[in-house]
Order: sequence, then C-alpha cells, then structure tokens
Amino acid sequence: MLGSLSTGIYMNCNEAINYIHSLERFGIMPGLERISELCEKLGNPQDKCKFIHVAGTNGKGSTCTMISEILIEAGYKTGLYTSPYVIDFRERIKLNGEMIDPEDLAECTEEVRETSEKYNIKVTEFEAVTAVAFLYYAKKNCDYVVLEVGLGGRYDATNIIKKPDVAVIASISKDHTAILGDTVSEIAGEKCGIIKEGCKVVSYPLQTAEALDVIKENCKSKSAELIIPDVTALTVSSVSINGSGIDYKGLKYNLRLAGEHIVYNSLSAVEAVKALNIGLTDEQISSGISKAVIPARMELISDSPIILLDGGHNEDCGKALNKFVKEFITDKKIIMLSSIMADKDFDSYLNLSASLANEFIATKADVPRALDSKELCTAAEKYCDCCTYIENSLEAVKYALSKLNENSALVICGSFYLAGEIRDYLLKGE
Repeated sequence: MLGSLSTGIYMNCNEAINYIHSLERFGIMPGLERISELCEKLGNPQDKCKFIHVAGTNGKGSTCTMISEILIEAGYKTGLYTSPYVIDFRERIKLNGEMIDPEDLAECTEEVRETSEKYNIKVTEFEAVTAVAFLYYAKKNCDYVVLEVGLGGRYDATNIIKKPDVAVIASISKDHTAILGDTVSEIAGEKCGIIKEGCKVVSYPLQTAEALDVIKENCKSKSAELIIPDVTALTVSSVSINGSGIDYKGLKYNLRLAGEHIVYNSLSAVEAVKALNIGLTDEQISSGISKAVIPARMELISDSPIILLDGGHNEDCGKALNKFVKEFITDKKIIMLSSIMADKDFDSYLNLSASLANEFIATKADVPRALDSKELCTAAEKYCDCCTYIENSLEAVKYALSKLNENSALVICGSFYLAGEIRDYLLKGE
C-alpha cells in the first residue's frame, strides 16, 4: 500500500517546487540509506514499476528520450524521469511525453515532505524528486519507466530499484571526478553499479577500451547479458541544418537531434527496446525515434540567422559541439555566449568551445554553482582574443543578438541553467 496523507491538505505546485529546491542546502550526499528509508515509509512505490535504467556521463538524456518515445509509439504507458530541466521543473517527471500535472506534483511532493518530516529523514533535493517520481509513476500504473541516473550509479538515489528490465550504460568519460573518481575506470565502476544480477545490459557502442573493460567485468560478475550495438554498417552521409531531418546511411530512421553522437545514442536506444522482447515493429521504432526532441541539446533555434543552443558542459560535449560547428556552421563569424558551473572542468570545455569563437561573451546563470562571469571571461581569454562579460544572462543574450547578422552565427553553450533562463526569450524572438 502506497503512503497517504494524514492531513488531506496539499501544497500547491509552486510551494512543492519551492520545498524541493529548499533541500539544495543538503547538497550531494551519495548513499542509499535515506532514499531507501523514505520509500519504505511511502510503501516502496518503486517496486510497483518496470524500469529501463540509464547511467553514463554523456547521452543519458537523448537515449532516455528516444527509448520513451518508442515505447509511447507502441502504446505503452511510459514514464520518463530525467534531469536537469530546462524551462519548467515539471519536465523532469513525464508521463507519455507530457509533464507531470501541477496537481499531481503538489500531491506527491506533499506526501514526500510529510513522510520525511514525520520520520526525520533528511533527504537531499535529488532524493526527494526521485521519491516523488516513484510515487507518481506507481499511482499512474505505468507499464515502463525510463529512469535516468542523476550522478554515478552505484549510490545514486535511483538505484534502489530492483533488477531493471534493461540497464543502459551511455558514453562514459571524466565528470564529477571529486565524487566518482579520477580515472575512467573508477567512474565506469560507479556507473556500472546499476547492473543487477542477471539483467540485460546495453552499452554505448563507442566506449573507450578502459570503460568497456569495466563494463564487461561487471556484466560477467553479475551474470548479465551484454549487448553492444553493431556500427559496422553505419556511415554518416549528410546532415541538414534546417530542421527537415537528419539522414545517416545505415540507419532505418531519421533523427531530429543534431550531432553525430546522437546517432550512436539512438543505436543504444533501439537495442534497449529490442531487449525488452515485447514485439516492437520497425515502424514503431522508427516513428518513435523521429519524434524525439530535447530542448537545449544541440538545438537549432533558428537557421536564419543561425542560433544554436546547447546545454552540454563537459569535455565530450565540447568535442561534439566543436565537431558540429566546424562541419556545419562554416564561413560564419561565431558569436559565443556561455555560462559554466564552477565545479566543472571548464578549462577543457573552453579549449573546445571558446576556441571556435570570434567573440566570446561570458555570463552567469542565476544559480549558486555558476562561475562568476568575470572569472569565466578571464578563463576564456586563453582561447579567444575577443572576450567580454555581462553578468545578467538576459542582458547578455540581448547584447549577443544585437551583434548577429547574416554573416554570423550565435552559439549559446555551457549550461542547461543558462539555456533555461533564455530559451523562451529566443523562441519568442523578442
């Protein structure tokens, strides 16, 4: 039996979000004790769902979204739990492609808040949101939940689930080294913590040898079946920048997400749904993937003039952005607007991103973790000769747009928080 309120009085949606954000003061505290106790008191809602569990450094969001869209296309009631959000907090908890209703978010959050306070369980922000999602999906009787890991895997709050129907390991590289380890092997070990005894595991097809060795070792020790997508027949043939579709030779479907790495993420998504053995057709798979769109992930806001929005922030994201800009935004002056979190390896990212810019504009997303705009500007000067800083993100994007013409392109990158603050403004064209 799921947990229920004793008061019957719910907070509203804004109060729910404010409560969840208030838990940020507890920071990141790896471990499963708090979330396990909380969910046990709530009636273990996570035990009432089937999961496709996705961990990795890069590509989790696009992989999750494509899996979700395929399952929705096949008629399954599908939950999608991801982070971070770009515009609306409710993006993190979706059902059949739609954000959680404000009333449902308020109700589930109130249950989590009341339970944690009653039993004096001091949960983190991510733990609270994860519990809310578990509760919501159990109440809605989902057929499947596509569950994205928040950080790492082994001690991530999502990992209190029992054996998933499929575990997916997306691309692994260095990130959050202070928490997950200094080497790719150590980080891969943490990510592989989602692999449970006897489960099916799909790996991103282009893992480094270092990461793949760890994945294979974990699968062997857990008697888990490892599936690696075949890329031998795949050749990148053409990429359209006008939003009409992306065609890759060797694929049976078109993509609406930009970047060659998305192709390989799509292969992981396809293998994941096939591993469910639920009789999906090629048409359902193709149609589902073609509907997958993710805000602020190599998102082309406008093709005339070119405005590209990407919230990626680590070295691999920088490589993908660098490759895309060099190949498909040629003969243009690059105006770059960026904010980066202070706890990221921003120098490696700037080496790949700011080095593309003819003019670099540093700003600061309105979150405590964001690097001061002046500090970011100073860091970017190693890679770009023309750098300036504007602290307020809205003023910064207005300035960047004022510099834009037919001979230039605007690339906004480095932070999903920045993307969330300015995306609506860009789309409205104000």
